[in-house]
Amino acid sequence: MKLKIGGVPEHFNLPWRLAMQEGDFLKENIALHWEDMGGGTGQMIKGLQNKTIDVAVLLTEGISRAILQGLDAKILQVYVKSPLHWGIHVPFDDKSIQQTDELEGKTFAISREGSGSHLMSYVLADQKGWNIDKLRFNSVGDVYGGLWALAHNEAQAFLWEKYTTHPYTEQKKCRYIDEVVTPWPCFVVAVRSEIAEQYEEELQTMLDVVNKKARSVKENENTPEVLAWRYGLKLDDVTKWLSETEWNYDGEKFDEDFDNVIKYLLKLKLISAQEAENYKTKLF
Repeated sequence: MKLKIGGVPEHFNLPWRLAMQEGDFLKENIALHWEDMGGGTGQMIKGLQNKTIDVAVLLTEGISRAILQGLDAKILQVYVKSPLHWGIHVPFDDKSIQQTDELEGKTFAISREGSGSHLMSYVLADQKGWNIDKLRFNSVGDVYGGLWALAHNEAQAFLWEKYTTHPYTEQKKCRYIDEVVTPWPCFVVAVRSEIAEQYEEELQTMLDVVNKKARSVKENENTPEVLAWRYGLKLDDVTKWLSETEWNYDGEKFDEDFDNVIKYLLKLKLISAQEAENYKTKLF
């Protein structure tokens, strides 16, 4: 089985990268070509749609919405079962913004429509009691576009995984003021439907391999040093992140969490009632 797989070039995906480098997939006659997708979930959804990738490791809420709105793909498994901590970032020099409440009515930089940075802006607005119909967005492509938008007053807020952006806060390219946490497991593995039908057993083997590697990453005392070196992060940050993060080591199902995802997407008017009908059949 030869497949192209896309994922963000971030610390969450170390188990995939190590399993590929160490030949764990090849031992099972699975050849994976990894593609870094700095544009995040929105870019991966496009990749699945255009058939430039076969498999994606992407955000739960983004792929769920895309499938319910017609993307021909299936969710294979929750990959990271802990939530994602999205940092709320603002322009470094704009001292008028000191707390999240002051972002009501401001423009949010997002990587792409349907991305995590987009959908989590709605979650934040809902938690704060803002009118979600009045949210304003500026699509910027990736984290570097988000930093540029903040620096040039093209946006006043930008949500991104807080450990990934920590080096930029230290370089004074943005200011971290708070965080918003996903109310569900953050990452899943999805695949184009035709690949799911063609390679059911092989895909399960692929998941077993990466789940096993995730457990060894979690348990290895050298992991913080490896992560800090590979991803340019501080050892203290990586250690804290690792303590907060749990991969889906046993391939558990998370049906109730998907109920919550769908309820939220409906509440935020990001999917219609018709799109949500029989959602489990559509997603899985």
